[in-house]
Amino acid sequence: MAEMATDPPPDRDALTRMFLACRSRLATAIRRIVKPHEVDDILQETFLRSFEASGKTGIRHPRAFLMRTATNVALNHIRLADNARVDSLEPDDDHHRAPDSTEDAAESAERFRAFCRAVRQLPTQCRQVFIQKMVYGLGQREIAERLGISESTVEKHVAKGLLLCRDTLEAAGWSTTGRRKRAPRQGNEQR
Repeated sequence: MAEMATDPPPDRDALTRMFLACRSRLATAIRRIVKPHEVDDILQETFLRSFEASGKTGIRHPRAFLMRTATNVALNHIRLADNARVDSLEPDDDHHRAPDSTEDAAESAERFRAFCRAVRQLPTQCRQVFIQKMVYGLGQREIAERLGISESTVEKHVAKGLLLCRDTLEAAGWSTTGRRKRAPRQGNEQR
């Protein structure tokens, strides 16, 4: 039986090891762009984006890829913060912004419930870390001290939590932008 040539699966463990090995270098580069209290969030986003990219394509130079991703995430963070400041200075024109409707409020509440269900499905320690980081805004060091685990483990749990919640929400029909991909199922109604 002839073997078919296939691409080897991406080595996500190698990417994770590289991220952990050059984490302090990434943090130093990020500190030059954003405020110190934002560095952990930028590092987390860097890891998540790099991890997702490694599942789609092979990364030949992981250290350079991580550094470029970290820089881009930090610059995007600054750009978005600047845009938010400019938007807050502009007059609020009613014709530019549609008022929130009851449907929007209901959809938002439904999405929040779906997110809560996704978080409840996380493994226990992952859920504890995820909630402390994402809900209470605690830093990785503080979470690590509270739970008696390493900062690296905290980082891995947050990344795992983000990925699992995203997958659960998408399986329930939500896109990553927050809108339904398809209409929710409604009883036995015929359209």
